[in-house]
Amino acid sequence: MASTAAGKQRIPKVAKVKNKAPAEVQITAEQLLREAKERELELLPPPPQQKITDVEELNDYKLRKRKTFEDNIRKNRTVISNWIKYAQWEESLKEIQRARSIYERALDVDYRNVTLWLKYAEMEMKNRQVNHARNIWDRAITTLPRVNQFWYKYTYMEEMLGNVAGSRQVFERWMEWQPEEQAWHSYINFELRYKEVDRARSIYERYILFRAVSRRGTKPWRAAVSACCPAAFTAPSWEGCGAGVSLTRAALVLVHPEVKNWIKYARFEEKHSYFAHARKVYERAVEFFGEEHMDEHLYVAFAKFEENQKEFERVRVIYKYALDRIPKQDAQNLFKNYTIFEKKFGDRRGIEDIIVSKRRFQYEEEVKANPHNYDAWFDYLRLVESDAGAETVREVYERAIANVPPLQEKRHWKRYIYLWINYALYEELEAKASAGSRGFPCRTDAERTRQVYQACLELLPHKKFTFAKMWLLYAQFEIRQKNLPLARRALGTSIGKCPKNKLFKGYIELELQLREFDRCRKLYEKFLEFAPENCTSWIKFAELETILGDIDRARAIYELAIGQPRLDMPEVLWKSYIDFEIEQEEYEKTRNLYRRLLQRTQHVKVWISLAQFELSAGQDERLQRCRQVYEEANKAMRSCEEKEERLMLLEAWRAFEEEFGTAATKDRIDKLMPEKIKKRRKLQAEDGSDAGWEEYYDYIFPEDTANQPNLKLLAMAKLWKKQQQESEAAAMDPDKDIDESQT
Repeated sequence: MASTAAGKQRIPKVAKVKNKAPAEVQITAEQLLREAKERELELLPPPPQQKITDVEELNDYKLRKRKTFEDNIRKNRTVISNWIKYAQWEESLKEIQRARSIYERALDVDYRNVTLWLKYAEMEMKNRQVNHARNIWDRAITTLPRVNQFWYKYTYMEEMLGNVAGSRQVFERWMEWQPEEQAWHSYINFELRYKEVDRARSIYERYILFRAVSRRGTKPWRAAVSACCPAAFTAPSWEGCGAGVSLTRAALVLVHPEVKNWIKYARFEEKHSYFAHARKVYERAVEFFGEEHMDEHLYVAFAKFEENQKEFERVRVIYKYALDRIPKQDAQNLFKNYTIFEKKFGDRRGIEDIIVSKRRFQYEEEVKANPHNYDAWFDYLRLVESDAGAETVREVYERAIANVPPLQEKRHWKRYIYLWINYALYEELEAKASAGSRGFPCRTDAERTRQVYQACLELLPHKKFTFAKMWLLYAQFEIRQKNLPLARRALGTSIGKCPKNKLFKGYIELELQLREFDRCRKLYEKFLEFAPENCTSWIKFAELETILGDIDRARAIYELAIGQPRLDMPEVLWKSYIDFEIEQEEYEKTRNLYRRLLQRTQHVKVWISLAQFELSAGQDERLQRCRQVYEEANKAMRSCEEKEERLMLLEAWRAFEEEFGTAATKDRIDKLMPEKIKKRRKLQAEDGSDAGWEEYYDYIFPEDTANQPNLKLLAMAKLWKKQQQESEAAAMDPDKDIDESQT
């Protein structure tokens, strides 16, 4: 029933707002806040001042206040501010014992609260309770040794009290915890305030290098000791070590071995005029970091120190050593300082060395980023050859040629092969000159060059492609070394492995220079077996035989050549054969060659060449023969579709008649010349659509009977056009017609 009653309980209705229009005067939240501030609605009146006149009233006041503080603490013990307010109130009443008790109770609640320890110790110090303050600071640094503020306050208190030994003892306890860098600097500055330079140096050694811990005798331990303190294993005791600390325990652990701390240590020595010690610190730092963890700031500081000591050669050595080992992207500041130094104290050669070093760094980065960037290798090698020694150049060449193209495609090898060529030429020319100047025998350089060529030729995939340039350079090198058998063997191997036209030509040229004509004949035979379509080879072979006086052999070579089924330049071969017969004054054989050529082709140039040959033959009937050739050519060219070629023939014929012909022959050739007319034809695009019209010139020859109606039509059209022009002129100027008719 209760649930039913609850279910039937009615929800109160929300009052409906009948007038939803905005009010005439609008009030913003800013206005409400400003009005509340003006009326001071939230301010409470201050409590009335109490005046205590007797002890009983004072005790009552104290009781009430203590009860209030205790109630607040009992409500929430973890609120340390309540404890601090309570203790400060007791301190204001000079109730030091009670305040001390409150602080102790608070420390039992939260001993990790730094503010609580600080307030407690400050209370003792303000009330000149030094021993109590020392006790509190000892407890604080024992409980929370990683809070640096306790240590700073403690050491400052001891120093203000004049207890230097006590302050130093606190610093020593602090250093055992290996604090941050500022703590070590505070300890060093403390010693320097009292002119204890040796003690400060000892702190620097411990700060930078090591301090004793629990293990001893391991290899890293001994290595660290040797690098940081060379006298550690030679001194009669650990106290004799240059570090100035007692290594009574076993192993060594680096505390703050950063570069900036080494630099601070060295500058400390330099500031106190211990220049030898400062130099030793820099040298130990360089040895400590080695080549794996080099930092440019260390070397810049070292170089500036030596520069201040006027040791310019040492500065130069330091900069060069660092630049040779630090990557370029990490040595910008180093290079900048080196440039400034050379401009101040160096000569022209030194400045050039800087520029070379910078460019060398750039090239090193380029080839590291892309080892197959052969253009970068070329620039790098050009730089090294101009500046470095032979061994350095060889090293760079070996690094360059080690980057073999990944794909066995000739287009990827075209740039790479020039690395080998330049390497071989360097070994033969540059290294030979430098070896001669050093007094070494040049034979060693020739052997090196031979090894470079042989290594390159072994690397090339000759079954897929080869480089004839490399074989020819190797053969020429062997000839310069007066080693002809090796040169012939190399070229013979190249022809056997990978025959190419260039290899045959180079080998033949070599044998021609040596006047070994039998070898040339054999090479030409092999060459023509390899490439029978090469017309140039046939021509050169025939020319060789002609020079040697064997005309029949040369003619036989030409006959074999023109009998080949496929030729790359047949017109050149036929022309050479014809010129050969003309030189031998074999005119009948020349005519036969022309006739044989005309059986294969009816080209207009062949006919013109034949006519010119007949004209220059020097016989009695040369004009008749020449005119007969032109007649025959004109008949043969009637069926030719290329009307420009026929026109070319007629023009050549007309030029001949103008020079040697009569009036009748000239009139006859003029009648054979065609008429030039302009025509239009429709163009089509690639997709078959219309592309417009174009105009072109056509030739109509009088001899063609099919074109006679066209010629008559053309003549009539010209006459009609002339009449039209005359009638238009008469219409434009009628007076002129009258005058002409009167006249």
